[in-house]
Amino acid sequence: MLTHRVGELSESLTIAISSLARELKAEGKDILSFSAGEPDFDTPQVIKNEAIKAINEGFTKYTAVEGIPELLDAIKNKLKKENNLEYERADIIANIGAKHSLFNLFQALVQKGDEVIIPAPYWVTYPELAKYSSASVVEIDTTPETNYKITPEQLKEAITNRTKLLILTTPSNPTGAVYSKDELIALGEVLKGTDVFVASDEMYEKLIYDNLEFTSIASISEDMFERTITINGLSKSVAMTGWRFGYMASPKKELMRAIKKLQSQSTSNINSITQKASIIALNGDADNEIEHMRVEFQKRRDIAVELFNEIDGISVMKPEGAFYLFVNITKLPHYGNDSMFFSKKLLEEKGVAVVPGVGFGMEGHFRFSFATDEASIIAGVARIKEFVEIK
Repeated sequence: MLTHRVGELSESLTIAISSLARELKAEGKDILSFSAGEPDFDTPQVIKNEAIKAINEGFTKYTAVEGIPELLDAIKNKLKKENNLEYERADIIANIGAKHSLFNLFQALVQKGDEVIIPAPYWVTYPELAKYSSASVVEIDTTPETNYKITPEQLKEAITNRTKLLILTTPSNPTGAVYSKDELIALGEVLKGTDVFVASDEMYEKLIYDNLEFTSIASISEDMFERTITINGLSKSVAMTGWRFGYMASPKKELMRAIKKLQSQSTSNINSITQKASIIALNGDADNEIEHMRVEFQKRRDIAVELFNEIDGISVMKPEGAFYLFVNITKLPHYGNDSMFFSKKLLEEKGVAVVPGVGFGMEGHFRFSFATDEASIIAGVARIKEFVEIK
């Protein structure tokens, strides 16, 4: 009855586990969930005030598919000021979150016979989008020794005459790895002379720690600017997950026209009220609140990393960005090669929800989100320690 496209898709493991954790908690069970990629902070008041103002002023009608001019200008100015990227209005479109941006991009750019390079571990949605587009996935496995980042040599080896797209995520979900400017330049050198596009997912751009600097890969050269589709949003860094706002930018006019045409026949414009509210965040009016959240996330990261590394058989690298730990359990005798079994038993026996690494393309790990309060983190890691030590 169903199409093969839908039949071959896998359910999002992060959403599935987060939903199960909520269900168990609603049943009265003592559940600590570290599965969702969602800040526990509220959206800054200045942004909410702008949304309320938009409602009261009747800004509740359809808009242009790509977004209102003021929003496109806010995105354009943000990319110029913060990322050294100069786009025209026609190069930009607002979407219903970065996932929607990526879906539109895959549908417009990738088809059967194409190959999509995806470094592993990866966000669970990337390979599913390739699959839905009838493309082939070429995974590049990374290691803790390279801080879960691909090398230029690996990229060069993976490229074929069928390669259409490279997915690059910095900071990374699930590892928190951040590519330095020099590392991006080295990858850009490999791509010179090829027809490979790059989808640069920069959703966690503002959540970077230890005084590191963020670099957009499109900014390193004119060649990379021409081949890169920059994708970003406000969900993670501005605590606006439920507002559903993302955007993408590319100087490829034909590609952007195709994406706008696709969106015109599917979702049309994004929520008009969200558009007004997002302008405030993009213009920097909530920067103080964003910085407060970033500082708190760094404190939580440090606490969680220290506690995990005190557990025998478990290790974790300190992430440079995002709000996840990618915890290594390969040395655990009972669970090292079965993260799904580990996560299932942990939830059943200790009421702790984490996401198995197999869903991110790397066995022997689980993802732990520290986008929650310190007390919950301390209690959750204590339960994991107890779970591991009694086995």
